[in-house]
Amino acid sequence: MTDPLTDVKALVEAGLAAAPIPRTATVVVDDGTEIAFHRWEPDPEVEPHPVPVVLQHGFTVDTMVEWASRGMVVALTAAGRTVVGVDARGHGLSQKSPDPGRYGEPRMARDLRAVIDLLDVPAVDLAGYSMGSIISLLAAAEEPKVRRLVVGGVGAGVVEVGGVDTRELDGDVLAQAFLADDPSSLPPEMVGMRAFAEMVGADFPSLAAQARSLHTGGVDFSRITAESLVIAGDEDPLAVRPEVLAEAMPNARLVLVAGDHNTAGSNPDFRGAVVDFLRN
Repeated sequence: MTDPLTDVKALVEAGLAAAPIPRTATVVVDDGTEIAFHRWEPDPEVEPHPVPVVLQHGFTVDTMVEWASRGMVVALTAAGRTVVGVDARGHGLSQKSPDPGRYGEPRMARDLRAVIDLLDVPAVDLAGYSMGSIISLLAAAEEPKVRRLVVGGVGAGVVEVGGVDTRELDGDVLAQAFLADDPSSLPPEMVGMRAFAEMVGADFPSLAAQARSLHTGGVDFSRITAESLVIAGDEDPLAVRPEVLAEAMPNARLVLVAGDHNTAGSNPDFRGAVVDFLRN
């Protein structure tokens, strides 16, 4: 029998091999942390769109794994978009730290806004997934440059518990999973998450620190002026009842695609819905 993680690794590696190579840079934000971001230009044969798309990934992964390996970057550049992906602190090429005080989605939202400022453009479209959706919602509530907003992999938990649904994913349990000496003692779902994080080269102390700093303070939806898309997999336990989130936002529509939390983002219907929403 094939190891499922081996299959996932093969898919990620194939996706990364097919993805265009970005221009990568860093910015040192106000607390001294170095944040990495990646940029792709529109395909030369299509008319460029004036509004860049900024992408924010979820927990354990980074821009390249979340967005590039799953085809979103290629789909957006083919539609004439400049694409900028931000590696959240503690993830990807951004600076690491085991200190929970340096994490939390509000802090990451300030990092995201620092990158948006560097782009020196009047407007951006912003898309996030899972933890990246919480970051993007918080940023959009403070950043008037966000023209359109996509939030994926989240649902009623944002409204009812104030962030990523900790009823399904407890932060303390998650932190312990990344600090445990013996992963075989963990619940099966935590074993799988830890194994995936190890596969993509994630920094365990940083992940544990972020898990202990998960945002539960809610989002001021009334401050979000962007037209928004809520998109979720129909079998995603972290995005149950996404209509509750869409209804809480002033100007949002909802799209469901087939898949769970890990597979919905790879669904061509997910990519198509995002590209169409940002194009129209």
